[in-house]
Amino acid sequence: MTLSRDQIDAAVSAIRARSAASPEYAIILGTGLGTLADRIDADTRISYADLPHFPRSTVEGHAGELILGRLAGRPVVALSGRFHRYEGYTLQQVTFPVRVARALGAHTLIVSNAAGGMNPHFRAGDLMVITDHINLMGDNPLIGPNDDTLGPRFPDMCEPYSNALVDLAEQAALELGIPLRRGVYVALTGPCLETRAEYRFLRLIGADAVGMSTVPEVIVAVHAGLRVLGFSVITDECFPDALRPADIAKIIETANAAEPKLAALVTRCLEKMA
Repeated sequence: MTLSRDQIDAAVSAIRARSAASPEYAIILGTGLGTLADRIDADTRISYADLPHFPRSTVEGHAGELILGRLAGRPVVALSGRFHRYEGYTLQQVTFPVRVARALGAHTLIVSNAAGGMNPHFRAGDLMVITDHINLMGDNPLIGPNDDTLGPRFPDMCEPYSNALVDLAEQAALELGIPLRRGVYVALTGPCLETRAEYRFLRLIGADAVGMSTVPEVIVAVHAGLRVLGFSVITDECFPDALRPADIAKIIETANAAEPKLAALVTRCLEKMA
């Protein structure tokens, strides 16, 4: 399913009917950033159900609303609730909110996720700034006819995550006294977690953390000309020789415990951004 410029315009028109805001920063409130919505001085909240062509989030903890307002004095559009390939959506649907945020005026995307840590130096509860990614989803949101008004046919991916913003995040973390790892994120479709052999393979090819999101949104953001800053919350330790069955309740507990730190870090990053 290829989403068209007309569909993007329809969603933007529905938003403009409720708000004249021109956000400069888009934030996908994935795992680790859910409580950031409470810090936003919100002017407008719109349910995804009221926006044309928006999917519906089916994952627990994803609110499913678009928020316009200000955070750290910056005009933002926050997407509270993201979509995943494993929910049955196409990657064009998964990334549709990024297209809409760009059309509203955003020039920078901040995104977060939960991830399994494969780097032996990582521990559950760590925060990681994403320096690069590997797409093993077997799909790409740019497959299909290209609309040159949205971005180039062959976008360059040599720096999908802005090096300048990675440096800024590390400085912000230092100022706040928050330990911050850096690493490569690999995305698979899910929803099952990985086998021991898969973890070994993923680590061998250079990944530090693994998850089921983010990469499609970042590809579309780069295609659309957005700067990107990404974070992972390391919610469990995926070391093949010491692997235990995943405890989803524990993973959620770890993510929730990390949220205040990541919310504070993103807020400080926004304060420092030009």
